[in-house]
Amino acid sequence: MNLKAESYAFLGDVRGQTRGGATARVVAALREAIVSLELQPGTQLDKAALCQRLGVSRFPVSEALSRLQGEGLVEIRPQSGTIVSLIRLGDVRENLFLRRALESEAVRSLAREIQPDVLAALQRNIRYQKAAASAGDPAGFHKLDLEFHDIIFTALGFDRVKATVESARMGLDRIRRLLASKRRHKLTYDEHEKIVKAIVAGDGEAAAAAMIAHLDAVMAELLTLAHKQPEIFADRPNVPIKSAALAVKAEPKKRAQR
Repeated sequence: MNLKAESYAFLGDVRGQTRGGATARVVAALREAIVSLELQPGTQLDKAALCQRLGVSRFPVSEALSRLQGEGLVEIRPQSGTIVSLIRLGDVRENLFLRRALESEAVRSLAREIQPDVLAALQRNIRYQKAAASAGDPAGFHKLDLEFHDIIFTALGFDRVKATVESARMGLDRIRRLLASKRRHKLTYDEHEKIVKAIVAGDGEAAAAAMIAHLDAVMAELLTLAHKQPEIFADRPNVPIKSAALAVKAEPKKRAQR
């Protein structure tokens, strides 16, 4: 095995896997590597080395890269090869805009029509989040974070809305990993707890405001990161760090004054 193939050692060999065809297995392996940041934004991909490491021919790799380009995870450049896509702040803003609108309305609705089994599931999830955050378990916390939002939309019962939110969430997977830290997990737990307390109290407006504050806090942290590590972003933040932070802090206050 040459050095280039060895550089993809974390991908493993997909030949022994039985689930799905070769292309689907390559897509899954590369997607996970990109989302988990094993393959960093801007990384040049060597197709021949990928074929050797994954144990497949060029066709499944080419097809997989084409699919991943459709998901916005890679960029195929005819003259210079394929790279892992840089993160586009514009896309992140759009995905968070969708989540902001739909998830705030979802928790507002849940607070107005309280479902005891849903409350129990959210409260149990919050307890587990606290334990995962305290234990420094990023994988466990990530799973519980996804489950928290899934509980909300499963309870809502609107399949198309849930699918839209899940699509927007997938577009934020790399962001979630980039911002992951014990500090951020503790903040996320605190933000989720405020949402649940508002739902339990039957206060739809407070629940919506808490959800908006939670998502705005993610955007503010991302803007800070974009200023610190501009090389992994395709576009540049057009909001100063302090302005972004102030905007997030001011949001609940503005809503309260209406």
